[in-house]
Amino acid sequence: MSCTTILIGKAASYNGATIIARDDDSGSGRYDPKRFVVVRPEDQPRRYRSVLSHVEIDLPDDPCRYTIAPNVLPNRGVLAEAGVNVHNVAMSATETIAVNERVLAADPLVELRPAQGQPGDADYVPERPGGIGEEDIITLVLPYVTTAREGVIRLGGLLERYGTYESNGIAISDADEIWYVETIGGHHWIARRVPDDCYATIPNQLGIDEFDLDDAFGQRREHMCSADLIEFIERHHLDMAMNRGPHHLDTRAAFGTATTKDHIYNTPRAWYMQRYLNPGEDWDSPNARYTPTSDDIPWCREPERKVSVEDVDFLMSSHFEGTPYDPYGTLGTPESRHRYRPIGINRTGHMVAMELRGDVPAAHRAVMWVSFGSGPFNAVAPFYANVLDTPAYLRDTPAEPSTDSYYWSIRMIAAMADPHYIECSNAIEQYAEQVRSFGHRHVFDTDAALAGAGATDGMDAAATQLTEANEVMAAYLRERTARLLADVLYTSSNLMRNSFAMSDRWV
Repeated sequence: MSCTTILIGKAASYNGATIIARDDDSGSGRYDPKRFVVVRPEDQPRRYRSVLSHVEIDLPDDPCRYTIAPNVLPNRGVLAEAGVNVHNVAMSATETIAVNERVLAADPLVELRPAQGQPGDADYVPERPGGIGEEDIITLVLPYVTTAREGVIRLGGLLERYGTYESNGIAISDADEIWYVETIGGHHWIARRVPDDCYATIPNQLGIDEFDLDDAFGQRREHMCSADLIEFIERHHLDMAMNRGPHHLDTRAAFGTATTKDHIYNTPRAWYMQRYLNPGEDWDSPNARYTPTSDDIPWCREPERKVSVEDVDFLMSSHFEGTPYDPYGTLGTPESRHRYRPIGINRTGHMVAMELRGDVPAAHRAVMWVSFGSGPFNAVAPFYANVLDTPAYLRDTPAEPSTDSYYWSIRMIAAMADPHYIECSNAIEQYAEQVRSFGHRHVFDTDAALAGAGATDGMDAAATQLTEANEVMAAYLRERTARLLADVLYTSSNLMRNSFAMSDRWV
């Protein structure tokens, strides 16, 4: 998927939580409706078959319950995209990235090959399944792991055994660690831990910039990788460094891309996120170290101040505000305002920021801050992950437009407000502020109620109360979204090109 990811280490976040967040953007030419659901152990398959690649995998018999934000339509499989399990492990999967031709030649992607001919014919060639990909990864990993590190190891084993048909980045977190995994060709992978005091920014591009092979093949404190990665690099001459030691790898040069398309589609997004989180640096002058087209923007760095959920929400819906590249702005020129691909675009299906709070009891530690539809026209709302069911307003998204659905309501708001961005901006800003304010207060009150009732230890005991708490949040979100829809409809109706101010004297 076309996506943007931001990862916030626990010492860099406003409340000591790990936060992983990603926009899930549909491919050009389609819009994928989204929903928010719970998968119970009895609903998890024991033999899994991928819709897209036809690979079949036997799964363990002891899955746990988990909450995800998948597609509504089943035509491309589950596509769970973002999820948290009852062990408070979160996953965002996957971010589409790219590797270079040397890597693809050395380890080709494992793509589905249809059968040729008919069974019984002398020249019949049976179907060859493809590997695993975005459709499959959360379903194959999240129900079976209790820590982020376990998740990396399980995913790595699946990649080495079955391969993948696409190049992807996957974020996996718990309350202590965030790991980011990147696939390298068909069967290889690398994973790096986000330092606790740092954030990481990833557009649709291989992002990890440095990799310590000694650590990956030693104590694995901060780095992990596929078992034969060193031999793979040496055999295919992938290390491009002139002076760097053989065990300290420039992964972007070895595996990644730096194309003209990257400078339009990818690097500007990393530049803008870091410009926002480290504003004290020079980002805009002719002498700026990093520009929107720089290939060496760091994968991770320490922010100038701690990062909040509001910061994440802003960045994941941003469109180069305050720069000549803002499509809704007045700076620059008509050309510059459409030069680069913004983060918040029309094709966003959802953004989920998964917050795992280490100072909160395990039963209600995980909060999924959810927004559906195009980011500049919505706001994140908090929903607890350890629940038995999800609210119908987010769960029962129909295939066709309906104002009974959060996803479709935001889509309607965005389509009407976009041509009248300035005129509708006050109503949208007020909506976002009120939803987030109510959400923070609701989480605070719910945490306090659970502590007061003593239901802070048992996951099942708390799940019932958290399910009810999510219904309260959804009810507020529904009422407030309906009001915004009415406001935007009224404003946009008054700005129609066939408007006429004079009316009948009796009206």
